[in-house]
Amino acid sequence: MAYYESVKLEKGMYCVPGKTFTQVLESLDPSENYSGTPLQGLDAYGRQLKRFGIKVGGPSSDRIEKFFQSTGSSALFPEYVSRAVRQGMEGENLLPKIVAATTNIDSMDYRTITSVPGNDDKTLKPVAEGAQIPQTEVKTKDHLVKLYKRGRMLVASYEAIRFQRLDLFTVTLKQIGAYISRAQLSDAVGVLLNGDDGASPAENVKAAGKTPVYADMINLWGEFPPYRLDTMLASTTAMKDILGIAEFKDATAGLNFQGTGKLLSPLGASLLHVPEMDAGKIIGLDSACTLEMVQAGGVLTDYDKLIDRQLERASISVISGFAKIFDGAVKVLTY
Repeated sequence: MAYYESVKLEKGMYCVPGKTFTQVLESLDPSENYSGTPLQGLDAYGRQLKRFGIKVGGPSSDRIEKFFQSTGSSALFPEYVSRAVRQGMEGENLLPKIVAATTNIDSMDYRTITSVPGNDDKTLKPVAEGAQIPQTEVKTKDHLVKLYKRGRMLVASYEAIRFQRLDLFTVTLKQIGAYISRAQLSDAVGVLLNGDDGASPAENVKAAGKTPVYADMINLWGEFPPYRLDTMLASTTAMKDILGIAEFKDATAGLNFQGTGKLLSPLGASLLHVPEMDAGKIIGLDSACTLEMVQAGGVLTDYDKLIDRQLERASISVISGFAKIFDGAVKVLTY
């Protein structure tokens, strides 16, 4: 019998401090032990699914009741839920394109750092022999990063869904993940616009008219040095306005959009569609030094209820918040 088939599974593996269920499994059954074997491509959780013969994807996926055929296999169900939700979050997630750093914490209180360089700090002028080297002060902010709990309550009768295929149920869980991801993006946009204290708005660049023109984009770009404008966020209405700019109707840009669906923006910045944003605003930022994402754990599930009560009113949630790193690295074009 292979070692992974002898691992004892229990719900206590979900509450090991600082570790996920899969990380606990990996510590008991390391994947490197399977190098060169038919199980090489599976992680510790995947090997446990194989152990109990549970297929979670494809048209011939198993029914939900397969997880509850034994005490051991039922302990795998909350991790299946978490993974499906994470897949949904990743499929809709624009955050990696605007977040410069991600910080994982194990508490509900977090105070980030800040540095406010002046013009002399940014230019780094030559230092004469014996002269003092200019200083950059880094200090802790005087307020906590606001963390928000985003999630859904999963309410279902086990008798009603026990015969449903896991492949279909995964679609529902992925949609929950997509909702969470969009809510997190809205939180990030709020911090970009108003600061992590709610009272530090981004620098405003006013457009000349009621709709943006190419000159307004040039003005926005010109406000960024020494930072670099590499990302722009726009609502649906603002996106249409940008796409209507004459200089944006270049044949090559059109072919790229029509062939791949990837949007281009003037000045080489990535253009991201954020439907939740207000019309009349376009956020420009340097994605390498603007935003910090703070997470208190990953996807959290009511593992007790999912194991013992088979889905009856179990919550799925994520706790996260955002903080600005350099205020000057984000600006807003308004019109």
